[in-house]
Amino acid sequence: MTATEYEPTLTAEERELLPSDDDVRHYAEHGWYLSKKIFTDDEVDALAAAAARYYDGERDRRLPVRPPKLAYWDPSRGPVQRHNDYVHHEHDGLGAILRKPLIGAVAARLAQADEIRVFQSTLIYKPPIDGEPSNIVPWHFDKHYWASSSSEKMLTAFIPFHDCGEEMGTITMVDGSHRWKEIGADDTVVRHFADRDRSQLEEMLAENAAYNGAEIRKIPMVIPKGHVSFHHCRTYHGSGPNVSGRPRQAISLHLQDGDNAWREYPLSDGTLAAYNHDVLVRRTHDGRPDYADPDYCPVIWRHRAQQGG
Repeated sequence: MTATEYEPTLTAEERELLPSDDDVRHYAEHGWYLSKKIFTDDEVDALAAAAARYYDGERDRRLPVRPPKLAYWDPSRGPVQRHNDYVHHEHDGLGAILRKPLIGAVAARLAQADEIRVFQSTLIYKPPIDGEPSNIVPWHFDKHYWASSSSEKMLTAFIPFHDCGEEMGTITMVDGSHRWKEIGADDTVVRHFADRDRSQLEEMLAENAAYNGAEIRKIPMVIPKGHVSFHHCRTYHGSGPNVSGRPRQAISLHLQDGDNAWREYPLSDGTLAAYNHDVLVRRTHDGRPDYADPDYCPVIWRHRAQQGG
């Protein structure tokens, strides 16, 4: 696909912000991509203001049930790193900006997909507290938590609300790790990194690198305001402490291609891997959770040929 084949709702200026062919090749080889400035300063400031209202308790709707593995910080948890899922669903101010077609068009170019839907959105606040254990995000990759998803093209957009560099504990990629053959995986990998031993995750990264004869090359994403870091669902990533003296605020916007669907993924105890969507989304005609439910997984980009015009 070329840039000219995209749905003509993008302006000429926005089309200039799409990844080039070289950028798409870089993403395929390295597993990450740092975008051009795809959000204006006003849009980023609006995200930050909406996040502040969200933390003050503002909601446009609530989840009808609480999924079993929901990340949902509230003030009772204190000054730890905050993670709040489903913010695109619960808060219209956040959701409207996160559904910007340009971010979907960028993701579609990288994933070589005709359609991009939201999979999840997580509001993140990393406090400027030296030595806070929750500020360290150990090495992991997202597909482990998405075992019930059929796609291998899923990706994540990391959207900071400010310039974000190493001193803030920016997201850091293990270059090219999405192409590694995985060894040593068991049922524990479907648990979130916050529920696993950090040293075990470090060992898994080292073992997989050694098996693949690969160097562990860590690339901190230095992200100017309005730019976005994208990474493949199998790219190992993590983040370090925030020593900047001010909060690191961002949204991780997890994205799925149009072909993604729920699949059976058996675990060793005979149960099936599950995702939080499974208790929320509508069902398909044959009773499976529908990861295309527009209430939770709205389309943010569709190639114009898929729209019948």
